[in-house]
Formats: sequence, C-alpha cells, structure tokens
Amino acid sequence: MTRTPGRCGRLALRAGAFVCVLASAAASAASAASAAVTPLRVAHASYVWRNVTVGGGGFAPDIIFSRAQRGLAYLRTDMGGVYRWSGRRERWLPLEDPIAQSSYFGIESVAADPVNPNVVYVAAGMYAREPAAILRSEDRGRTWQIFPTSFHMGGNEPGRGVGERLAIDPSDRSILYFGSRYDGLQRSTDRGETWSRVASFPIHGMGWQAAAPDETGISFVVIDPASGKAGRPSRRIYVGVTDAGSEHLFRSDDAGRSWMAVAGQPRASLLPVHGELDSNGVLYITYSNGVGPNGVTDGAVFRYDTRSGQWTDITPERGPHHASGGYMGLSVDAERPGTVVVATLNRWDPGDILWRTTDGGRTWRNVRTLSRRDVSATPFLLWGEPQADFGWWIAGVAIDPFDSGHVAYSTGATVYATRELRNADRGREVLWKPWVRGVEQTAVLTLVSLPKGPHLLSGFGDISGFAHEDLARSPKEQFTHPVFSNTDEIDYAGLDPRVVVRGGTRAPRSVAGAPTLAYSLDYGRSWELLRPPSAASVITVSADGRAFMATMAVRRPLGATSRATVTSMATPSFVTLDRGRSWTPVRGLPRGAHPIADKVAPETFYALDFKHAGLYVSTDAGRTYRRRVSRGLPVTLTDDVPTSVEQQWPLMATPGKRGDLWVVAREGLFHSTDAGRSFARVEGGVSVVDLAFGKAPPGRNYPALYAVGMQGTTNAIWRSDDEGISWLRINDARHEYGRQYRCIAGDPRIFGRVYVGTDGRGIVYGEPRS
Repeated sequence: MTRTPGRCGRLALRAGAFVCVLASAAASAASAASAAVTPLRVAHASYVWRNVTVGGGGFAPDIIFSRAQRGLAYLRTDMGGVYRWSGRRERWLPLEDPIAQSSYFGIESVAADPVNPNVVYVAAGMYAREPAAILRSEDRGRTWQIFPTSFHMGGNEPGRGVGERLAIDPSDRSILYFGSRYDGLQRSTDRGETWSRVASFPIHGMGWQAAAPDETGISFVVIDPASGKAGRPSRRIYVGVTDAGSEHLFRSDDAGRSWMAVAGQPRASLLPVHGELDSNGVLYITYSNGVGPNGVTDGAVFRYDTRSGQWTDITPERGPHHASGGYMGLSVDAERPGTVVVATLNRWDPGDILWRTTDGGRTWRNVRTLSRRDVSATPFLLWGEPQADFGWWIAGVAIDPFDSGHVAYSTGATVYATRELRNADRGREVLWKPWVRGVEQTAVLTLVSLPKGPHLLSGFGDISGFAHEDLARSPKEQFTHPVFSNTDEIDYAGLDPRVVVRGGTRAPRSVAGAPTLAYSLDYGRSWELLRPPSAASVITVSADGRAFMATMAVRRPLGATSRATVTSMATPSFVTLDRGRSWTPVRGLPRGAHPIADKVAPETFYALDFKHAGLYVSTDAGRTYRRRVSRGLPVTLTDDVPTSVEQQWPLMATPGKRGDLWVVAREGLFHSTDAGRSFARVEGGVSVVDLAFGKAPPGRNYPALYAVGMQGTTNAIWRSDDEGISWLRINDARHEYGRQYRCIAGDPRIFGRVYVGTDGRGIVYGEPRS
C-alpha cells in the first residue's frame, strides 16, 4: 500500500491523545465515499484490549541495553515498533500502541541515554517512501515527542540489521548523530528536535529515489567517550558506510568538523555492518559482503586499535574451506575489555554460530555447539521438529553491561537470552530461552473464531498459523502437516465447525510442488493434506463440511479497462465430496470468481461476478454454477477485486442465517437476505473495509457486526448491534497499533469480543469493559 505524508510539525504524543495520521490512498477513497453518508449514530464503547499470546514471531534486528541502569533494555523490531523490558513485570512492554502512524513502527535505530535512564531516542520510519521521525521520550517510552525528519529511513528494508545508526554524544548529550541511508550523516544539537547534514562528511548520500536497494548508506556511528569532557563535544567519532566505494570507515578527531578515511581498512568488497568500541579503545567491526538480512556469502571480523592505528583480522573461521556466509551481530563486554561475541549471518549449512572470545579475538569458542534451547514457553519454535533451530538472521547480539553472563541474540523468529554465557569458558552447556514475553511482532493474514472448539484459528505470515486454546499462552505447535510459510485463508463448515480448511504458501524448505491446502476434522487441531489436480491456494468448505472447493489464485488483469490486478482463477476450480480422493471440475464459474459457502444451506455456494456486478450460484454442492440476477449492487465491482489472496474477499455469508449475504465494496456496504436476489445499501456512516460477525447482542437474534473502516480520515475498529445501521468505535487513542489492521473476526460465543490481526503487532483482542 502506498502511503502519502500529511503535514505534521513538532508533535507531542501522550497516552490517550491522538497525534498525526497518515492516510493511505485507499483510506482517502474510503473517506470520500463516507463523506456523502449521514451517520445515524456514531459513538464510542469502552473496551479492554490485550494481545493474543504467540511470543515473538518476527524479526527484531537488535537489543539495546541501557548503560545507565541495570535491568533496562530496549528491543527494536522491523515492523512492530519498539519495546522496553520491565524487570518488575518480567515482560516486554510495547511502547508505540498509541501511535496512529504506521510508518513509525519500522524502527531504524534506538539510542538509550548513557546517563539518564529515563531518556531514550528512536529513529522510526518503515520504508523510504513513507514518513520518518525521531521519537524522544523522557519517561522510558511511556510518552513520546515526535520530530518528523526530512531524511528518509527504512526500518523494514534491506540493511535493517546493521547498526546502531543513532548515537548520543556522552559528553554533551544534547548532541546526537544519525547515520542515514540516503542523506549522509545527520547531526542534532537540540536533543533530536532539528537536524542538519554534516557537510564535511565525505559521503553525502544518494537520495532515497536514486539509491539502489543494496545501497543503505551509513551503518553505524560510534563516539569515543574518552575523547570528550563534560559539557564539551566528544572529539573522536567513527562512522561505517556500506555504499559502494573503496573506503567504508571514516574518522573525525575534531568533533565532526573534518573527516578522514581510516588507513589500512579491509578490502572494499567487505562492508562494515556493526561496530562497537571497548574501554581500551579497540573498535571491533563485523563485515559482510552485503547488508542482509539475506544475500550474504562472505564476511570477516576485524579489530582496530584506535590508539596505534593497527588493524587485525580476527575472523573466527578463515581459509578457503570455511562455510559460506558473513558476520553481523556484535557486542563487546563493558566489564571485560577483550571479551566479544559475534554472530555469523546467512550461514545456512550447517547453520549460524555465536562465537565468543575473551582475548581480543586471538582465540574463539563456538557457543552453538555448547547450547541447548528450551522453547517450552513458545513451542511453535520447534516448527514440527524435535528441537528448535539455533536461529537465522542473527543481526543483533547484546551483552548486558551489568552482567557478563547475561547475553541475548535476535533471530528471524525470536530473541534468545541466557544468563549462563560464561559457562562457555569452561566448556559447559549454555541454556537459552526465548526472551519474548510481551513481544508480539507478527503479520496476521487471516482469523476465524469458531462456535465450538478453540476460540480462535489464525493464519500468519512466515509462521504458518495456530489453534488458540488459551489466549494467554503460546500455542503448543503451529499448523503442521503441512507447515505453510503463510496461511492466507481459513474457512469452516457452518453446521459442523469440526471441519476446517486452510490454504497458503509452501514453507521455504519444503519440496517443490508441496501441498498448499489442508483440512481438519477436529476444529483445526490436526490436519490432513489435500492435493487437487491443479495447484491451488484458495479453498472453501460447504455448510455441512462435505464439499471442498479448491481454486488456484494468481494475479492477472481482470480486463482491458480495469485498473485492478486480480487474484483470479487462471485454472479450473475443482470440488471434492470425499476428502480429496477424487475431484470434479467446476462448471459455469467465471474467471475472477472466488466461491463462498452459505453457512446454513449445505448445497449452496455463491460467487461474485466483479465485471458485471452479479452473482453466480450453485445448488449442487459447488459442481455447477448459474448466473443469478441481482438487484441493488453497484454497476461494476471491478475496483473491489482483491489484489492478493491475503485480502478479505468482498462477498461474505452470515453464520446461522440461510441466504444472508454481505458485499463489502468501495461504494458501500450491501446486504441481502434473499440469497443474493436483491441487495440493499446499508447507510451506517462508516466506510467498511473488513467485516466480521460475532455473537448477537443480548435480546437479539442477528449477529453483532465488527468492522475495520473509515469515518472521515479515522481508520478504526467498530461494532454494530443493529445490522450496520449504526456503529460504535471500540478502540481508542491508546490502542491505535499504527492503524495497521489486516483482518478481523468476531467471537460467536462471547458477545462483544473481537479479534484483530495487525501488520506487526500480532493479534489483539478487545472486550467490553465491565
């Protein structure tokens, strides 16, 4: 989705206060549609919001320990915002939930004040084309001041694991430096409020529109605390650069007034990705031949003695036969100079390694071979295997500056931590556990709440999906047999919810042609493969659970005059009545149609004809379709064709109601009670984007409706207790989640409960405040 910035000056964000909204092009269109509607009633309902627990689940590029206070740490994620560790509550606390600007959830860098533990700075901006800002907090992230920047960031782009780019001068803490991707070295002298480019720095940046994807500018800024005095700027600064060129490390000895390339640095093909200085003045640097998190095949580790100017190659594995891959994660021990931990990157075979040295790199110990992982708190990390993987994409490594045995490292799916790292010195086992309690950093693609069995079934990007028996505990395992990379769609039989089907994309390590469909006969707890005659990724189940319909979804234009790129049916659809033992081609279904099942009538399926704004109906369990004349829909629905299988399909059938259908269109919300023969537009004052059904309000027999939608420029979560005639806003300014709402499901067993899948903050669910 392309987003365009609004005008925001200096902004103050406090819990409960709305700040700055970035409306998307789609939101603008929805807002224009809703402007013509006179709402009958719009009000707020008081809700309590929580996360459904999975535990981690995504890429957190780095962990930042405070050097000012024991037990204080921050975690930056690539699309889920920034977290703070609370030792008192023994969990990570999300710090950006009140922020409405989705771009600020892509974290480029974090800097914790080295003296005042209450002060922290965050460089926030998810993609180069989106707004970016420096966030400053005086109370450990409880509230924020937001200073939009003219330079661009890429917290979820290639090179997001390098760092840290943001640095506070320890001698004069009003001075900050930020190593930007596209706009050179930036400096602030007013604690992050305003910024200017350091004109003397030799790398000015290419500008975000001209830079190639692998040109990510400055990777780290390191300030030597021994080179300054209180109240006067530090003189020595080191800056790593990953852009093409013959020199990648630069030094200033006069507080940034002039710069020189550091003599003797490694060959130009190696890029400095992480740098840290120890208390003896030795700068340790990890190098890779790419910025990651993918595509790295070579690398090295060097130490640079800043006092003598001597470089030493201290790469743990050298020689012509070392495994492919580079290095990225790096941390020096604040208590013990010469003690360093580094991590390999993209060492896929036999796997990435943590290396530890206690003598400045002369000798190294392989920590991986001594490690055991206990993932009982987040068992999905087993991925259906007997043991959890050590991890991949290890971009962040952090040694606690107050406890040398306490070390954490980040991976593509979790953060591991141990308090036993010093066991490695004696060759003893090191126990690691996920350090993610409170972290929900996932992209949620689909949600279904069943009338029986687990309250919630979920489909995720990258981690398949889950049956959630207990919302406060991480599920025992992912959906397996098969494990999907993405689970894009889940459907259940309206009269027999034991029968569930799902479709998705095969896992990266699975064989070509691996199944992308599965069914369950126990509410989604266990699964069996489905193999239709043609590859398929979209599946629907009849109300009685007898018929499965499978269709291949591909992206192609709907027609010469349509602007839509369609998730359409390029190959025939097939239906099976015997759990996949035999399949019958579907007849009469137009291209671009996605069948859905009536939730009560077992033989009935419906499909939208987008081009002609009509319905096709099957009354023989999906085997044949005939066009049905429909009144009341817009003239055309070509602009409502989903561009991805991850999007909600516009046509929906109401649970428990025969022939009751809804169409979610750009022109409005349309409702039919006669199996699609006629539709009426529902004028409720909210332009609905995603719709869901939940338990009926007390005293009524029609399901409560839940929606993600727009009123004016406000994208929010809504509930209707009167079939869409009026809506209550049920989230508030403390629960914005970047307004990154991807899917929604109402609970059919608990009135008022709604589940919302976000793009970066996992699954949140709300219930009326008692």
